[in-house]
Amino acid sequence: MDRQHPEKPHGRSIADRMSSAVSQSPRIFPHISESMKDLSCWKVPQNSARRARPAHLSTSLLRKSQSSQAALASQDYKVFLKKIYSTAFCLKMLRDLNDSDPSRLKYIVKKIKDMADEAPNLVLETIHDYFVDNPQMSTQHRLRLFHVLEAVIGASDFLEQTWEKIFMNLALENMTKSTELEDTYQDAASHVLLAVCRHSWRAVAQHLETEVLTGVFPHRSLLYVMGVLTSNQELLSQGERACWEEQLTRIAVKSVQFLNTDVWSKELLWTLTKPDPMHHWQPPEKAFLFVYYGLILQAEENYTTVRTHLLTLLKTSHQWPKQREGIALTVGLAAARHLDDAWAVLEQFGRSAPIKANLHSVYPKKSQDLRWKWASSTILLAYGQMAVKAKAHILPWVDNILSRMAFYFHCGSWDETLKQSFLAATLMLVGAISRNEGAHSYGFSQLTELFQCLMVLMEKEPWDALCTSTRQQTIHAISSLCKLRPPLDSEKKSRLLSTCLRSVLALPPLDELEKHSCFSLELCDVQALYSKTSEALDQLLQTLITQNPTADELHALLSHMLIWLASERTHERQRAVHSCTVLLRFLSHTCHLDPKEDFKHIGRLVGMLALLCQDPNRATQCSSLEGLEHLYQLLLRHRATSKVEALAPKQLSQASKDGALLWSSGDPKATLPTHQKVLLQKDCIFQLSSSQVLKGIMKHLTAAELTDVIWTATDGLGSASTYCVQAATSVLLTAIQEHGAKLETVGSLGRAIHLQICSVRTPQAKKKALRAITLLARNHTPELAATFLDSSIALDSHAFLVWRALGAEQPASRLVLAVLLARLQERPLPLRALDGSPPPKDKACLRSLAAMQTLLELQITREFKTAMQEAYPQLLLALLTQTHYILELNLPKGPQQSQEAQEVATPSPQSTLLGTLKSLLSTTGHWQDFALLELQGAWELFLTKDTYPQGVGLLARAMVQTRCRQIRVVLPQLLPALQSQEEPERKVAILFLTEFLYSPTLPEVLSEQDVLTALAQGLRDPSPEVRVLSLQGLGNILFHPEKGSLLRGQLRLFLQAFSQKSEPAVVHVLRTVSDVLQRLGPYGVGAQSLGVARSARAFFDDESDRIRAAAMELFGDLVAAMAGREPRSLRTQVHQGMVPLLLHLRDRCPAVVTQAKFAFYRCTVLLRWPLRHTLFCSLTWERGLSTRHFLWTSLMTHSQKTFSIHLTQALSYLHSHHHHIKTWAALFLGYTICYYHQAVSQVVNDTDTKLLFSTFEDLKKDPEPGIREFATKQFSFLQEVTAR
Repeated sequence: MDRQHPEKPHGRSIADRMSSAVSQSPRIFPHISESMKDLSCWKVPQNSARRARPAHLSTSLLRKSQSSQAALASQDYKVFLKKIYSTAFCLKMLRDLNDSDPSRLKYIVKKIKDMADEAPNLVLETIHDYFVDNPQMSTQHRLRLFHVLEAVIGASDFLEQTWEKIFMNLALENMTKSTELEDTYQDAASHVLLAVCRHSWRAVAQHLETEVLTGVFPHRSLLYVMGVLTSNQELLSQGERACWEEQLTRIAVKSVQFLNTDVWSKELLWTLTKPDPMHHWQPPEKAFLFVYYGLILQAEENYTTVRTHLLTLLKTSHQWPKQREGIALTVGLAAARHLDDAWAVLEQFGRSAPIKANLHSVYPKKSQDLRWKWASSTILLAYGQMAVKAKAHILPWVDNILSRMAFYFHCGSWDETLKQSFLAATLMLVGAISRNEGAHSYGFSQLTELFQCLMVLMEKEPWDALCTSTRQQTIHAISSLCKLRPPLDSEKKSRLLSTCLRSVLALPPLDELEKHSCFSLELCDVQALYSKTSEALDQLLQTLITQNPTADELHALLSHMLIWLASERTHERQRAVHSCTVLLRFLSHTCHLDPKEDFKHIGRLVGMLALLCQDPNRATQCSSLEGLEHLYQLLLRHRATSKVEALAPKQLSQASKDGALLWSSGDPKATLPTHQKVLLQKDCIFQLSSSQVLKGIMKHLTAAELTDVIWTATDGLGSASTYCVQAATSVLLTAIQEHGAKLETVGSLGRAIHLQICSVRTPQAKKKALRAITLLARNHTPELAATFLDSSIALDSHAFLVWRALGAEQPASRLVLAVLLARLQERPLPLRALDGSPPPKDKACLRSLAAMQTLLELQITREFKTAMQEAYPQLLLALLTQTHYILELNLPKGPQQSQEAQEVATPSPQSTLLGTLKSLLSTTGHWQDFALLELQGAWELFLTKDTYPQGVGLLARAMVQTRCRQIRVVLPQLLPALQSQEEPERKVAILFLTEFLYSPTLPEVLSEQDVLTALAQGLRDPSPEVRVLSLQGLGNILFHPEKGSLLRGQLRLFLQAFSQKSEPAVVHVLRTVSDVLQRLGPYGVGAQSLGVARSARAFFDDESDRIRAAAMELFGDLVAAMAGREPRSLRTQVHQGMVPLLLHLRDRCPAVVTQAKFAFYRCTVLLRWPLRHTLFCSLTWERGLSTRHFLWTSLMTHSQKTFSIHLTQALSYLHSHHHHIKTWAALFLGYTICYYHQAVSQVVNDTDTKLLFSTFEDLKKDPEPGIREFATKQFSFLQEVTAR
């Protein structure tokens, strides 16, 4: 039968099919599994169907036929033939098991199992007969028959008692038989016995007990079967397993006597310490032997014997992991009854020399040290097993165990073995405590030490890899420990939570983790592993809030989450928002929070989730929206509960499976309208968009919580991520638009938005942020304006946009100006540093400087145009008063030389004020007042304290001369200003009032008596300057009309004095006449104006600079005084004075140039020239030939009747000794010749022509290129004209 013949294969593999039929677990039956794999090397004989049948097969069939003769008579012939055929076919299959072809073997096993499904007894009977008929079959053939028999018995639903007994004896007979296949053969027979156990375990157990208690150390196969019975959870039912465990305990009790048998004990120890073929796997018999040994020691009464055996076991090698686990299990089982002894043995063993020597040793010095290197890991596992087995008795020992575990954790050689052992021991200890009902009445003082160890363990996990379940198990342990007493304090809990969050959330993305796992020795499903780790983290968060269901605890948890929700890394945000959503879902469904406590700091979470709803990552978006919806639902329920609790003492019941809350009360029909509303809203919540959910949540937030939402959005404006900035602006705009009026203090919030605007690069996002400021200003304009003023002095482009947004709506722009005006009206004091230190000495920090600078910038904006015009009078007086305040501080006019490089962009307060004042006049439609001051060069008067009154007076006088409409508005404010406590304010008011006395508008606004009363009170003013000005005002011609004739009578004498030769005398007379003209005011000089004009014109070309300047000043004052009521003769004098004034714009003396500009401009006003604003700009700022051409064109256009006079005057100036005036006259004539050559030819004679040629010839050598080119062209053109 053992002969083999080649046969064509019928299949591919048999290993997998047979191994699954034979073994329930590869860890329990490794040898059989390996033997199945070895089948792949065998060959199956070919053409077996054609082979002659052996003699014993015929004999067997004959015997079967003879035994069936009686049945043949009563049975159908076809049924008999079918049975004969099946028996023959089964016998053939059993014989063919000797084939070595794996595919053939797989086919045979499958066919036999199929036959057993239809006729199990026939197959069992055939197998039994085959064993009986073939006692000399090969060991390999028997092994395969055992595998088939195990599969058939295991697949049978019922096994007759006869077959149980037969196959049990067959298995017991072969289990202990020694063959060349060694353990593989014995294990196969053992599995037949285990298959019988499925049908009759008690009979098998009884046989096992009998064999074990013979006094001889049990055979390996017996221990193997008992090990599989103990470890295989599917072999026995729950009740059968309990009975088996009881029987095993009885066996252990009966085995106690063998501990004192030297041979039995030595055999036991030798078996336990014998190295395993595979060090990371332990055969079932050895695993059972550790259990058996522990149960025997547990049953032993003599504590000395227990200690001796435990210490002997601990002194064996601890090199291999399964050995350490087995030793620990034995110690734990013994401790179930001998806890004191087990503790004492572990303490004694821990203090032994080998253990002490290896506690801090990283690399063993000798090879035998490996026996002890991981002994501390065994001790840790033993502590865990002690906790598991001792059950309720372990509670008083917990602190001691925790202390020893922490000691070995810190002092042991740190490696993966120690880490895993400590973690396993911790989980066993925590599990044992958690299962003990009395644990919550205990307070464990060493919990903090264990928490510290677990945090160290988490921190030592690789930050870039996830190849083990260490993180998951550690977090599970922490979650269980958090349920024990005493609870952790806030600081330690915070550190613990931060460590756990960082260890999980900061891991690289899953694709990177999977790449890293390729380099690991152990293959793992990284995605599944991370999912379980994340679930453990979520469980920890839920445990913490369950143990302390308060708003403070929720705030503490969410505070840690917010850090990760704001992460710049996409995967970290995604993980954090997922955990946050899971926590909110848990709270929403379980109602753990105490309804008596209100939420705290929930606004930041609302804001962060709202931002993440616009995250580019789709998963983050969905999780954020879900989290926001759960938060909305939770908030609705909580706030509704808080409202109705005052009406009736009712409580929320446990949430039902669908998440709906049930309201329990004494009356089952009673309902609460508020809470019903919450329930009705719940289903709708999860159908809303993120914007709708956000708006819904914000309706239930307090002002402080709304502020937190806006703060979160404001912080998002500074993000480097574009999506975050866009989301932040959307949330900010929504929050302010919906609830901006509810906010209480917005100063710091406005400052933050102000500072963050500069980092917003996206135009659309910046537009939304600015719109948010506009909406916020509807209810908080003064506070925001004050905040923005304090934020910075100088306005950059971003701050400028913020101010424009602040005043975008008309009511707000008025309020902004009111704030600026109030700041301008304050007396400026140096700002102290924020920390209270003295103000810096190197530069003045003025509180009003920001208001000045801001006002300067806002005057040109469209948003503030109307408000500026409305507030013009108040702003004008405030600026002038503020100027005086600043002059009193004696500040430097600009940065010092050493500072100019650093502070070139920082203007001085004086220049800022002056610029603001100029801008106020020019941008509010008062450019004529501005022009008069600019042409006189009066702005410099505002920069010194001595000349300041003169500058204010000239400004007020300009308003009178231009008949400014604002005089009517300014006048009513002057009288209250004269009563001010501030001297500068009174001084400005009196300066304006004395000048406005010459305005015809004064009587229309103020009565004469009111003005006289105010001036009379000014005589008693503490300020000498105010008293002097008041006295001058009282002497005004308005109150003394007789002074008019008196002053006009003196003019004749003054005109005669012009003939004096003394320059000072002439200058003095000229200025005196100007003063008389001013004092006469609206009364004017009458007919004497012609004489004054002629006298003044006579000095235009005087050699004295002072006389020329004074004469032009007088001429200008005369023109201004007579404007609108001038006689025809005076207009002639004005026309005759235009060319001299125009040419003296190039005078060598700056004072003369200034007065020439001023007088020329006043003449154009009297003559009513158009485009006076353009003319003013040209006179003031423009230079070059184009300006001269424009001025000549204006003169020629509006003076055609006096053309010959102008031409004659210009020709006369060609004889001037002043080069610039002569050049300017030549240019004037050149333009005239070009455009009016025919008219010129009628006026110019030969002498004048020669003079022109000579002049142009000289100008060809002028240093200015433009003059040379112009002279060359004019010379040629003049030649052409004269040649005609």
